[in-house]
Amino acid sequence: MKCLIIQPIHPAGEKMLREAGIEPVNASAHDMGTVAREIAGMDAAITRNAGLDRAAMDAGDRLRVIGNHGTGVDQVDLDHATEINLPVAYIPHANVQSVAELAIAHMMAIARRVREADAAVRSGNFDYRYARDFREMQGSTLLIIGFGSIGRRTAEMAAAAFAMKVLVHSPSVPVEKIVEAGFEPAPDLGEALGKADFVSLHQRLNDRTRASFNAERFARMKKGAVLVNTARGGLVDAAALIKAVESGQLRGAAIDVFETEPLPVDHPFIGCKGILLAPHIGAATEEALERMAVEIATAVIAVLRGERPEYLANPDTWEVRRRI
Repeated sequence: MKCLIIQPIHPAGEKMLREAGIEPVNASAHDMGTVAREIAGMDAAITRNAGLDRAAMDAGDRLRVIGNHGTGVDQVDLDHATEINLPVAYIPHANVQSVAELAIAHMMAIARRVREADAAVRSGNFDYRYARDFREMQGSTLLIIGFGSIGRRTAEMAAAAFAMKVLVHSPSVPVEKIVEAGFEPAPDLGEALGKADFVSLHQRLNDRTRASFNAERFARMKKGAVLVNTARGGLVDAAALIKAVESGQLRGAAIDVFETEPLPVDHPFIGCKGILLAPHIGAATEEALERMAVEIATAVIAVLRGERPEYLANPDTWEVRRRI
């Protein structure tokens, strides 16, 4: 059996596949045209943020499972996978700690002006220390948008490390669960935005959430607040965010995810100094990469052995799954 590795995964995952009698085959490129040409004869495919589109799935004449190396499956054509009875396995917990740590790190970087301080020293401006533009996070208010595993872990870290007051807006999660976790439900998003010093996005991208952080929402945010997005780039209206930062409505923003990746060199974010950019490194720690590779390899091996994996994005396909 063979598994197409669309984007590189940690060697530990490839080792597991080999030990299970499955040959990992690395795609020569991760664009969907190349993948469609190379997926024929593959029993499985593991993809990261490149996803897998309809044409590539249809070209996979022996494909029995798609392994999604992470929690978000929005880049995979899930509707088509379900239509052709192709299970999509995913791993919702392996990257939680790493992404949450980055969200906190980004808050701290903007609160303490870490980038600006580094630049000042390198340019000989040691007097930047007198700028009086540095803030503590202790006791401030954090608004978590989306209370999945990563949102919850970010909330826990903020409360435990900095005694932050944590508000949670997550319509799909019962209020009781938020309260049980020790946080304050914020059903009225507009009201919560006006109270928060930091807003951290942890929602999935869909038709309802796309570009939902727009000019109207930025205007409702507390003046001088910070926005952090480690979820999906499409949640944010880029032009509106730039305007909010450059006008001083927001103290700054940190973005680790983008609608188009890699970020085009002429993207307007590049010229906005108030936005801290990272190349989608939330889950890129060595620890998280190994966990993700091992867990998704485990899921792929299970399906190829006829065993149901723990997490399927389209569970209804299991009983009618492909058995090529």
